[in-house]
Amino acid sequence: MPEAKLGFFGLLRHSLSIPFKKPNFIVFTILTYLPSFCFLIMYETLFQHTLIRAGKILQDTPAADLHRNVFSDSFQTQVAIERMIGDIPLKFLALCLLYLGILYFLDLFNTIATVDMASIIYTEERAMSLWDMLCRLVKETRVKGPLITSICVLLLDSLLLFGMASVAPYIYITSTIFFSMLFSVIFIAFLVKYMEWSAIWNMGILISILEDKQGDVALVVSSYLSRDSRGFGLVLMLVFFAWNIALRLSSLYVGWTRGGSAVVVITGQVGAICLTNVLKWLMFVVYFYDCKEKSLRKKIDVEEASPPVQ
Repeated sequence: MPEAKLGFFGLLRHSLSIPFKKPNFIVFTILTYLPSFCFLIMYETLFQHTLIRAGKILQDTPAADLHRNVFSDSFQTQVAIERMIGDIPLKFLALCLLYLGILYFLDLFNTIATVDMASIIYTEERAMSLWDMLCRLVKETRVKGPLITSICVLLLDSLLLFGMASVAPYIYITSTIFFSMLFSVIFIAFLVKYMEWSAIWNMGILISILEDKQGDVALVVSSYLSRDSRGFGLVLMLVFFAWNIALRLSSLYVGWTRGGSAVVVITGQVGAICLTNVLKWLMFVVYFYDCKEKSLRKKIDVEEASPPVQ
């Protein structure tokens, strides 16, 4: 087990030691992520093309007309919106169907495979060959519990993102600095709570993979175990959130300047996304066992400090 207090780099060091303990884990991860990698290339290509197309339409509309259209009608803005309505929403609908119909389940499959095998390697439960890893993935891993918990997380995640998306436009369309700053503060508060709760939700999915708990029970257990490490979970999620945003923005910048997304750039971005997801779940495995050990140590300290029953 890790030491009592792990910093971010200590957590990263323990996480990176997992694949080095068992090099077969690297091959196992590549095999499990291969379908997701292929579909992600198609998804990211369509996603970036849609965003670039929407940005080009907005760029052709004068900014003054866009601002005035909040309170009055502008014919030129209406034309731009009509052009966007006729094309962009269909692509976003295709993106949603592609994600919910394929990528969501592939991502869950990758999460189950990575977390289950990383836990065995990290706790040194038993030695396993590559064939044993693949057989365990097919025969012994839990699917129902993680699926139920992930659906609960998806609903909670969607609700909070909808709240953030409802607040964000008011930062730009309000006519006074006071209200703009007010909505900025509200958005930042939403974002901070989203990062904090995302760490709890991710650990809940992890718990449903490793233990016989699912749904709200797994999320409650996750909240209980991480009650003394909320700040660390927040930092962990912020780091991965910022990294993913940087990857997307850099790829979008290349697509914007070149007039379209380059295949090499998209492939490199998708590879980095897959590698980041693996690292994220490795770190959450170590984070989970660290929280579990702290909770157990705290419970023992309380029992030792309490007076004996006469």
